[in-house]
Amino acid sequence: MILRRSRSPLSASLKAIRMPIQTSPPLTSQSLNGTTRVLSSAPVSQPTSTGTPAAMTDDRCLRSMDELLTVLRSQRVKSLFAVVDAGAYRHSGAEEKLAEIFSEFPVTCFDQFEPNPKSHDVLSGIQLFRESGADLVIAIGGGSAIDIAKVIAATAEETASLEDLILRRAPFTAQAVPLIAIPTTSGTGSEATQFAVVYIDGAKHSLDDPRLLPDWCVLDSQLTHKLPRSITANTGLDAFCQAVESLWSARSTESSMRQATEAATLAFRHLQQAVQQGTPEAREALSRASHLAGRAIQQTRTTASHAVSYTLTSEHGIPHGHAVALTLGAMLEHNAAVTEADCNDPRGPEHVRASIRRILTLLNCETAKQGRERIETWIRSLGCQTRLHELGISGRGTMEQIATKTNAERLGNNPRLVTHSQLITILESIQ
Repeated sequence: MILRRSRSPLSASLKAIRMPIQTSPPLTSQSLNGTTRVLSSAPVSQPTSTGTPAAMTDDRCLRSMDELLTVLRSQRVKSLFAVVDAGAYRHSGAEEKLAEIFSEFPVTCFDQFEPNPKSHDVLSGIQLFRESGADLVIAIGGGSAIDIAKVIAATAEETASLEDLILRRAPFTAQAVPLIAIPTTSGTGSEATQFAVVYIDGAKHSLDDPRLLPDWCVLDSQLTHKLPRSITANTGLDAFCQAVESLWSARSTESSMRQATEAATLAFRHLQQAVQQGTPEAREALSRASHLAGRAIQQTRTTASHAVSYTLTSEHGIPHGHAVALTLGAMLEHNAAVTEADCNDPRGPEHVRASIRRILTLLNCETAKQGRERIETWIRSLGCQTRLHELGISGRGTMEQIATKTNAERLGNNPRLVTHSQLITILESIQ
């Protein structure tokens, strides 16, 4: 019997039995579109920040726990470190699905962290990981669980302090611990990106390094079937907004635009059904939309609507996806009016206008004004408000405060310049 160290009663539900670890040949599997693929059995290389951009690839996206078990065996894993959102682990069905795997390997469980990871939570996780002797990290949950697992895996072998790494006072030098992400929501796309959020003394900091990109992910839409309507709506809105912002991003590529177009189309077509009826087909579509949106923003990063959203969430309590969606229609109109003088995209305003036309096509609209109205009507159909005063936010002074605290880095990625006064005007237009 192998003791699983944990700081919560969750470990009592995990029986720790050591069994012989066998190696397996690469496994062929039928993907959702019917094509045969070979699951990767070789360790994934860790690209440097100066090399080729890291990317999640199809052969590293697993579709079942059988495929996950094959990867673990092929990697000759000896011990697992599970970063677990306890509620999601129990209610999503992950507990039952992972029972066989968690009986084959010794597992150390870490679930003592809050939503929106704090640096002290990460430090606790790093300490527990180092004590565990584990050689692979598995994240199970939504964006917070996956983010904290990313940071643990990327920093556990570093000699510099966590704070120095987060604040960029020290570079990443060590190889990350292998990481597998199992999302239980459809929205963040965190399993496909190399960034994570950590809060230090209440201040939000973003880490962005190839070492944070998971080596594999498990995409099982059944884990999202029991999500409440509100979480389905908010996470689905996040996926849609990521995709739309990626489409108009100043860093977009042909590859990112293909992924973002499919993601936005799937989310726009299926989110209302997922919220209102929760059909398996709609859940599957949203799972794919979320993952593709994550892949897209891995290349492009997000833009102005995400930039504004962080203050709306941290200071006014609006769930992240809803907070991003509030300004998306207004930003669509703003970006559609791009000129040579205020274009942030080096490819010029005509390229930006072509991206806007692509977005309007998937919305089945002809003008940016119609597109904005279509987005806002759709948001309301999901049970979410579209006006700030409905959420208790009003007044010129409040709009100025939100504009002042908006993330400047994300604004710089927007295809059209957004000045402080323009941002206030945009906020007042949705007040």
